[in-house]
Amino acid sequence: MYQFTEDCLTGITRIDEEHEKLFELMNRTMELLHNQILQDKYHQVMGVLEELKQYADTHFANEEAYMAAINDPELAIQKKQHMAFREKIDVLDFSNIDELENQHETLENLMQYLTRWLYQHILSSDIIIGKMPSVEEWNAADNPCVFTEKYMTGIPLIDGEHETLFEIIGEANELVKAELLHDKYDRIMEILEKLKGYTNEHFQDEEEYMESIGYPGLPAQKMAHRAFVTKLEEIDLEQIDQNQQEYLEELMEFLFGWLSNHILKSDKLIAEHKGRD
Repeated sequence: MYQFTEDCLTGITRIDEEHEKLFELMNRTMELLHNQILQDKYHQVMGVLEELKQYADTHFANEEAYMAAINDPELAIQKKQHMAFREKIDVLDFSNIDELENQHETLENLMQYLTRWLYQHILSSDIIIGKMPSVEEWNAADNPCVFTEKYMTGIPLIDGEHETLFEIIGEANELVKAELLHDKYDRIMEILEKLKGYTNEHFQDEEEYMESIGYPGLPAQKMAHRAFVTKLEEIDLEQIDQNQQEYLEELMEFLFGWLSNHILKSDKLIAEHKGRD
Protein backbone atom coordinates (compact mmCIF):
# COMPACT_ATOMS: atom_id res chain seq x y z
CA MET A 1 0.00 0.00 0.00
CA TYR A 2 1.16 3.50 -0.84
CA GLN A 3 0.72 5.92 2.06
CA PHE A 4 -0.19 9.56 1.66
CA THR A 5 2.09 10.97 4.34
CA GLU A 6 2.09 14.40 5.99
CA ASP A 7 5.23 15.21 4.03
CA CYS A 8 3.03 15.24 0.91
CA LEU A 9 0.67 17.92 2.23
CA THR A 10 0.77 21.23 0.38
CA GLY A 11 -1.51 23.02 2.85
CA ILE A 12 -4.02 23.67 0.04
CA THR A 13 -7.12 21.69 1.05
CA ARG A 14 -8.53 20.87 -2.38
CA ILE A 15 -5.18 19.87 -3.84
CA ASP A 16 -4.34 17.71 -0.82
CA GLU A 17 -7.73 15.96 -0.97
CA GLU A 18 -7.30 15.25 -4.67
CA HIS A 19 -3.77 13.92 -4.15
CA GLU A 20 -5.09 11.59 -1.46
CA LYS A 21 -7.79 10.37 -3.86
CA LEU A 22 -5.14 9.61 -6.48
CA PHE A 23 -3.27 7.50 -3.93
CA GLU A 24 -6.51 5.65 -3.11
CA LEU A 25 -7.06 4.83 -6.79
CA MET A 26 -3.51 3.57 -7.14
CA ASN A 27 -3.91 1.38 -4.07
CA ARG A 28 -7.18 -0.05 -5.43
CA THR A 29 -5.41 -0.88 -8.68
CA MET A 30 -2.55 -2.63 -6.90
CA GLU A 31 -4.94 -4.61 -4.68
CA LEU A 32 -6.81 -5.89 -7.73
CA LEU A 33 -3.59 -6.63 -9.56
CA HIS A 34 -2.28 -8.81 -6.72
CA ASN A 35 -5.57 -10.59 -6.02
CA GLN A 36 -4.89 -14.27 -6.75
CA ILE A 37 -8.53 -15.36 -6.48
CA LEU A 38 -10.43 -12.71 -8.42
CA GLN A 39 -11.61 -13.83 -11.84
CA ASP A 40 -11.29 -11.51 -14.82
CA LYS A 41 -9.26 -9.12 -12.66
CA TYR A 42 -7.51 -7.41 -15.56
CA HIS A 43 -10.72 -5.88 -16.85
CA GLN A 44 -11.42 -4.59 -13.34
CA VAL A 45 -7.86 -3.26 -13.11
CA MET A 46 -8.31 -1.40 -16.35
CA GLY A 47 -11.63 -0.03 -15.10
CA VAL A 48 -9.89 1.53 -12.09
CA LEU A 49 -7.07 2.79 -14.32
CA GLU A 50 -9.65 4.48 -16.52
CA GLU A 51 -11.09 6.11 -13.40
CA LEU A 52 -7.55 7.11 -12.37
CA LYS A 53 -6.89 8.65 -15.76
CA GLN A 54 -10.10 10.69 -15.68
CA TYR A 55 -9.56 11.80 -12.10
CA ALA A 56 -5.97 12.80 -12.83
CA ASP A 57 -7.22 14.98 -15.71
CA THR A 58 -9.73 16.63 -13.38
CA HIS A 59 -7.09 17.14 -10.69
CA PHE A 60 -4.54 18.59 -13.12
CA ALA A 61 -7.15 21.02 -14.46
CA ASN A 62 -8.08 22.12 -10.93
CA GLU A 63 -4.45 22.46 -9.88
CA GLU A 64 -3.54 24.48 -12.96
CA ALA A 65 -6.59 26.73 -12.51
CA TYR A 66 -5.57 27.39 -8.89
CA MET A 67 -2.00 28.20 -9.93
CA ALA A 68 -3.25 30.52 -12.69
CA ALA A 69 -5.51 32.31 -10.21
CA ILE A 70 -2.59 33.10 -7.89
CA ASN A 71 -0.17 33.81 -10.77
CA ASP A 72 2.16 31.01 -9.66
CA PRO A 73 5.40 31.25 -11.68
CA GLU A 74 5.72 27.44 -11.78
CA LEU A 75 2.52 26.96 -13.83
CA ALA A 76 4.22 26.40 -17.20
CA ILE A 77 6.53 23.77 -15.71
CA GLN A 78 3.61 22.05 -13.99
CA LYS A 79 1.69 21.83 -17.26
CA LYS A 80 4.63 20.05 -18.90
CA GLN A 81 4.88 17.57 -16.05
CA HIS A 82 1.15 16.86 -16.11
CA MET A 83 1.38 16.17 -19.82
CA ALA A 84 4.15 13.63 -19.21
CA PHE A 85 1.87 11.75 -16.81
CA ARG A 86 -0.98 11.73 -19.33
CA GLU A 87 1.28 10.47 -22.11
CA LYS A 88 2.53 7.59 -19.97
CA ILE A 89 -0.92 6.39 -18.95
CA ASP A 90 -2.16 6.76 -22.54
CA VAL A 91 0.37 4.16 -23.72
CA LEU A 92 -2.12 1.43 -22.84
CA ASP A 93 -5.14 0.90 -25.06
CA PHE A 94 -7.77 0.18 -22.42
CA SER A 95 -10.11 -1.40 -24.96
CA ASN A 96 -7.70 -4.20 -25.91
CA ILE A 97 -6.69 -5.63 -22.55
CA ASP A 98 -7.23 -9.22 -23.75
CA GLU A 99 -4.61 -8.71 -26.45
CA LEU A 100 -2.03 -7.17 -24.15
CA GLU A 101 1.08 -9.32 -23.83
CA ASN A 102 2.53 -9.94 -20.36
CA GLN A 103 -0.51 -8.29 -18.77
CA HIS A 104 0.59 -8.49 -15.15
CA GLU A 105 4.16 -7.32 -15.75
CA THR A 106 3.05 -4.47 -18.00
CA LEU A 107 0.45 -3.23 -15.53
CA GLU A 108 2.80 -3.67 -12.57
CA ASN A 109 5.48 -1.59 -14.28
CA LEU A 110 2.92 1.07 -15.18
CA MET A 111 1.69 1.34 -11.60
CA GLN A 112 5.22 1.54 -10.22
CA TYR A 113 5.98 4.35 -12.66
CA LEU A 114 2.78 6.26 -11.87
CA THR A 115 3.23 5.96 -8.11
CA ARG A 116 6.89 6.96 -8.26
CA TRP A 117 5.98 9.88 -10.54
CA LEU A 118 3.23 11.06 -8.21
CA TYR A 119 5.46 10.94 -5.13
CA GLN A 120 8.22 12.80 -6.92
CA HIS A 121 5.86 15.32 -8.46
CA ILE A 122 4.19 16.17 -5.16
CA LEU A 123 7.42 16.30 -3.17
CA SER A 124 9.41 18.26 -5.74
CA SER A 125 6.80 20.48 -7.43
CA ASP A 126 3.36 20.60 -5.82
CA ILE A 127 4.80 21.20 -2.37
CA ILE A 128 5.91 24.70 -3.42
CA ILE A 129 2.63 25.80 -5.05
CA GLY A 130 1.82 29.28 -3.80
CA LYS A 131 5.08 29.55 -1.88
CA MET A 132 7.24 31.17 -4.53
CA PRO A 133 7.89 34.94 -4.40
CA SER A 134 6.38 36.98 -7.20
CA VAL A 135 8.60 37.98 -10.11
CA GLU A 136 8.51 41.57 -8.86
CA GLU A 137 9.60 40.55 -5.34
CA TRP A 138 12.31 38.29 -6.72
CA ASN A 139 13.78 40.92 -9.05
CA ALA A 140 13.63 43.63 -6.39
CA ALA A 141 15.80 41.66 -3.97
CA ASP A 142 19.56 41.95 -4.40
CA ASN A 143 19.95 38.39 -3.20
CA PRO A 144 16.74 36.54 -2.19
CA CYS A 145 18.81 33.43 -1.41
CA VAL A 146 20.11 34.65 1.94
CA PHE A 147 20.31 32.04 4.70
CA THR A 148 18.57 33.89 7.53
CA GLU A 149 17.75 32.91 11.10
CA LYS A 150 14.29 31.65 10.16
CA TYR A 151 15.90 28.73 8.32
CA MET A 152 18.02 27.67 11.31
CA THR A 153 17.18 24.27 12.81
CA GLY A 154 19.61 24.58 15.70
CA ILE A 155 21.53 21.53 14.50
CA PRO A 156 25.03 22.82 13.55
CA LEU A 157 25.81 20.17 10.92
CA ILE A 158 22.51 20.60 9.10
CA ASP A 159 22.48 24.40 9.36
CA GLY A 160 26.02 24.67 8.02
CA GLU A 161 25.23 22.50 5.02
CA HIS A 162 21.95 24.32 4.34
CA GLU A 163 23.86 27.60 4.31
CA THR A 164 26.26 26.20 1.71
CA LEU A 165 23.32 25.09 -0.45
CA PHE A 166 21.88 28.61 -0.24
CA GLU A 167 25.26 29.97 -1.36
CA ILE A 168 25.28 27.68 -4.42
CA ILE A 169 21.74 28.76 -5.34
CA GLY A 170 22.90 32.34 -4.82
CA GLU A 171 25.52 31.74 -7.51
CA ALA A 172 22.70 30.83 -9.89
CA ASN A 173 20.94 34.05 -8.95
CA GLU A 174 24.06 36.10 -9.68
CA LEU A 175 24.35 34.39 -13.06
CA VAL A 176 20.74 35.27 -13.87
CA LYS A 177 21.48 38.93 -13.24
CA ALA A 178 24.74 38.95 -15.23
CA GLU A 179 23.22 40.82 -18.18
CA LEU A 180 26.51 41.33 -20.01
CA LEU A 181 27.29 37.61 -20.10
CA HIS A 182 25.46 36.13 -23.08
CA ASP A 183 26.72 32.54 -23.20
CA LYS A 184 26.19 31.16 -19.71
CA TYR A 185 26.10 27.45 -20.56
CA ASP A 186 29.48 26.44 -19.12
CA ARG A 187 28.83 28.34 -15.90
CA ILE A 188 25.36 26.81 -15.59
CA MET A 189 26.89 23.34 -15.89
CA GLU A 190 29.48 24.16 -13.23
CA ILE A 191 26.79 25.28 -10.79
CA LEU A 192 24.64 22.24 -11.53
CA GLU A 193 27.51 19.81 -10.94
CA LYS A 194 28.43 21.57 -7.71
CA LEU A 195 24.80 21.49 -6.59
CA LYS A 196 24.33 17.80 -7.42
CA GLY A 197 27.48 16.79 -5.61
CA TYR A 198 26.86 18.83 -2.50
CA THR A 199 23.15 17.97 -2.36
CA ASN A 200 23.91 14.24 -2.34
CA GLU A 201 26.52 14.78 0.38
CA HIS A 202 24.12 16.85 2.47
CA PHE A 203 21.20 14.43 2.14
CA GLN A 204 23.42 11.55 3.16
CA ASP A 205 24.68 13.44 6.23
CA GLU A 206 21.16 14.54 7.16
CA GLU A 207 19.72 11.03 6.81
CA GLU A 208 22.53 9.54 8.88
CA TYR A 209 21.86 12.12 11.59
CA MET A 210 18.12 11.37 11.55
CA GLU A 211 18.85 7.66 11.81
CA SER A 212 21.21 8.25 14.75
CA ILE A 213 18.47 9.97 16.78
CA GLY A 214 15.73 7.53 15.74
CA TYR A 215 13.77 10.18 13.86
CA PRO A 216 10.38 8.67 12.79
CA GLY A 217 10.09 10.97 9.78
CA LEU A 218 13.18 9.49 8.10
CA PRO A 219 11.28 7.46 5.41
CA ALA A 220 9.31 10.53 4.28
CA GLN A 221 12.50 12.62 4.29
CA LYS A 222 14.24 10.04 2.11
CA MET A 223 11.39 10.16 -0.40
CA ALA A 224 11.55 13.94 -0.54
CA HIS A 225 15.33 13.86 -0.99
CA ARG A 226 15.11 11.29 -3.79
CA ALA A 227 12.45 13.37 -5.53
CA PHE A 228 14.70 16.42 -5.49
CA VAL A 229 17.74 14.46 -6.72
CA THR A 230 15.67 12.90 -9.51
CA LYS A 231 14.51 16.36 -10.55
CA LEU A 232 18.14 17.45 -10.91
CA GLU A 233 19.12 14.30 -12.79
CA GLU A 234 16.29 14.72 -15.31
CA ILE A 235 17.39 18.17 -16.43
CA ASP A 236 17.32 18.50 -20.21
CA LEU A 237 20.81 19.73 -21.16
CA GLU A 238 19.73 20.61 -24.70
CA GLN A 239 16.97 22.83 -23.34
CA ILE A 240 19.51 24.64 -21.19
CA ASP A 241 21.66 25.52 -24.19
CA GLN A 242 18.72 26.71 -26.28
CA ASN A 243 17.02 28.85 -23.61
CA GLN A 244 19.75 29.73 -21.14
CA GLN A 245 18.23 32.76 -19.42
CA GLU A 246 14.71 31.34 -19.19
CA TYR A 247 16.05 28.04 -17.91
CA LEU A 248 18.24 29.71 -15.30
CA GLU A 249 15.33 31.74 -13.96
CA GLU A 250 13.12 28.63 -13.71
CA LEU A 251 15.94 26.62 -12.11
CA MET A 252 16.71 29.28 -9.52
CA GLU A 253 13.04 29.72 -8.58
CA PHE A 254 12.58 25.97 -8.20
CA LEU A 255 15.77 25.42 -6.19
CA PHE A 256 15.11 28.22 -3.74
CA GLY A 257 11.41 27.45 -3.47
CA TRP A 258 11.92 23.74 -2.84
CA LEU A 259 14.84 24.08 -0.43
CA SER A 260 13.35 26.88 1.68
CA ASN A 261 9.99 25.09 1.90
CA HIS A 262 11.62 21.75 2.74
CA ILE A 263 13.68 23.30 5.53
CA LEU A 264 10.74 25.20 7.04
CA LYS A 265 8.23 22.36 6.71
CA SER A 266 10.31 19.21 7.19
CA ASP A 267 13.84 19.80 8.49
CA LYS A 268 12.77 21.97 11.41
CA LEU A 269 10.76 19.00 12.70
CA ILE A 270 14.04 17.09 13.16
CA ALA A 271 15.16 19.61 15.77
CA GLU A 272 11.75 19.49 17.47
CA HIS A 273 12.05 15.70 17.78
CA LYS A 274 15.59 16.03 19.10
CA GLY A 275 14.39 18.57 21.66
CA ARG A 276 11.81 16.13 23.03
CA ASP A 277 14.43 13.43 23.74
